[in-house]
Amino acid sequence: MRPAFFFGYGSLVNRHTHRYDAAHAASVRGWRRAWRYTPDRQVAYLTAVRDADCRIDGLVAHVPGGNWAALDLREEGYARHAIAGGLTVEGDVPVAAQVYAVAPHTMVVQADPAPILLSYLDVVVQGYLREFGEQGARDFFATTDGWDTPVLNDRAAPRYPRAQVLTGAETALVDALLAAVGGRVI
Repeated sequence: MRPAFFFGYGSLVNRHTHRYDAAHAASVRGWRRAWRYTPDRQVAYLTAVRDADCRIDGLVAHVPGGNWAALDLREEGYARHAIAGGLTVEGDVPVAAQVYAVAPHTMVVQADPAPILLSYLDVVVQGYLREFGEQGARDFFATTDGWDTPVLNDRAAPRYPRAQVLTGAETALVDALLAAVGGRVI
């Protein structure tokens, strides 16, 4: 049996939000990120959507013992999808991985969109900064759709359960990159 791996493209890129030690920088072609909504959540999901012309960076990590239960619980609301091709892993580590994505049939269009939590966005961007540098953070914004979604400033009282403390420089970069894509903070 082949070892189980996941490809993380959001908060799973931030190593301080999990204990999957055997993680490697990776990229996958054929996917991009997007902010989407489902009826069962009051905030926007960051999800992967298929896009043949896009490549996104992230982390590939081993799921110990192939036991997906804990990760499936963390990623509740997402479904796992096998990555059929286009996965490149740092050091050419050969892996077969799965990516979590919201099932398209559960997505809805909202007249008053559920917001992105700024505490969540901070965690994601911090992960990209630490793994891929400032260019990696910029690439995250460039390869993510849905920046017309309002962003709820919950930094003073984070609603995201795995919120992290950012440095002043990290916070300033998140704010600058969000402003550059026309993000509206509420």
